[in-house]
Amino acid sequence: MTRMTTSHIAHLATYNEWMNRKLYAAAAALPAERVHEDRGAFFGSIFGTLSHLVIADVIWLKRIAAGVPGLASLRCLDDVPRPASLDQRLCADLPELDALRVKLDAAILAFSAEVTPAQLDGPLAWTSMKGVASTKRLGDVLLHVFNHQTHHRGQATTLFSQLGVDVGPTDILLLLPDVAS
Repeated sequence: MTRMTTSHIAHLATYNEWMNRKLYAAAAALPAERVHEDRGAFFGSIFGTLSHLVIADVIWLKRIAAGVPGLASLRCLDDVPRPASLDQRLCADLPELDALRVKLDAAILAFSAEVTPAQLDGPLAWTSMKGVASTKRLGDVLLHVFNHQTHHRGQATTLFSQLGVDVGPTDILLLLPDVAS
């Protein structure tokens, strides 16, 4: 497997924020009942899907903060409660969820500027919500975190499409810099 680099992390963090802004803008343009309407997705609704992404990011960022001491970028999450389940609702409505999403994305961007190659190659140990202990390379865990986000944002874009909402282009390629040939 190709090792994740700080450059990869920075690109993925930027893409993550860009896509989240697009999805939250699309959600904000819909009536609240449509955002909360159960559409048969893994987490029911658009809100449920966006909420799950927030929950997963909080869980992983707290694991990273505990496993890689001294990261100033993640201290802003000290006041965010640790979720008890993957479908828990930390926020009651879209504006509250959006505010937490903005906070998480800022932390991820700051983390991407702070993390070192040695930290990416180092171990991250944690215990899952089911009590299973694991240790993996931090860079590999981050690959999972960003892939998980992309997976569920893909589901969210499908839910928007079912409602006739086009969130626009979603390819990371649009954010990658051109290089001279």
